[in-house]
Amino acid sequence: MTARGTTLDTGNRFLRGSSLPFDDGWESFGPDPDPGTQFLDDSSRTAFATNNSPDIPFTHSINPYRGCSHGCSYCYARPTHEYLGFNAGLDFETKIMVKRDVAALARQAMMKKSWKPTVVSMSGVTDPYQPAERKFRLTRGVMEVMIEFRNPVVVVTKNALVARDVDLLSELAKHRCAAVLLSITTLDRNLARRLEPQTSTPELRLQAIRKLTDAGVPTGVMIAPVIPGLNDEEIPAILKLAADAGATVAGRTLLRLPLAVAPIFLDWLDREEPARALKVRHALEEMRDGKLNLTEFGARMRGTGARAEVIAQLFKTHAARYGFNRHTFPLTTANFRRPAAGGQMELFGE
Repeated sequence: MTARGTTLDTGNRFLRGSSLPFDDGWESFGPDPDPGTQFLDDSSRTAFATNNSPDIPFTHSINPYRGCSHGCSYCYARPTHEYLGFNAGLDFETKIMVKRDVAALARQAMMKKSWKPTVVSMSGVTDPYQPAERKFRLTRGVMEVMIEFRNPVVVVTKNALVARDVDLLSELAKHRCAAVLLSITTLDRNLARRLEPQTSTPELRLQAIRKLTDAGVPTGVMIAPVIPGLNDEEIPAILKLAADAGATVAGRTLLRLPLAVAPIFLDWLDREEPARALKVRHALEEMRDGKLNLTEFGARMRGTGARAEVIAQLFKTHAARYGFNRHTFPLTTANFRRPAAGGQMELFGE
């Protein structure tokens, strides 16, 4: 049976009573999971989601999939599945909403004169290179549209599958329109397998950074989430290996446990890390004003107090040591172009 991040049915707060072959670096995921993953059509009529959060460095994002079978118990996106009538637990991992026409919708939006070129994040919520992408190739389709318009895009993923699209990403990078952040939570294979069951191994993520860097694609690393008492001591090692692989930008976020994520993660913690469970919980409360979660902008991503400062300094010191963040990603909207309605490029605006 394929590994899952949770087996919990957490209910739904809005309801009453309620592939292509790809080597992930593990020996095998085994047979199809039980219950099996379902792919359901998403009827969204827009490609882009927008936000104005001061914590988030982008205003527009594209999510080809809703739900994610990576199975990370800590995923802050889990409660979004409740808006669809599902639960944030097993449903989030096994009922994947597929936006089959997302590339066409993105093209339609950018063809409008009202579209203002901007850096687009893929994805703002769920991983664009989760296992479903092997079959549906929707993220690749969006990349092809981005090349057509030369609209800049930043990819954030935990999956080495992103390296499959090195041809498209390198073409975008020629116009300063692409960057990729690989999220690496731990270098411990055993912990990674249990914490992020259907992601790529840490080694393959580092290899993806190297492959993309060698192809001219600006790359970075995200240590996300930092889980105090579990992976915070790995920050220096992760940064060193990511730098060795060619990454030049680094970021971090503290574990967030909104709504149903808290019981799902705590259940995982008690099952998988019983010796460290109490330590992790107390550390989180120390950094969250005695709570497991904070919603205030700024604090929700970084935490507060002495322990948060220690982690911040650890990250800052080693990021500087390994040469990170001396420059931001070299992205620009200056090369944006809009095809003519018939498909030919406009004479002006090239």
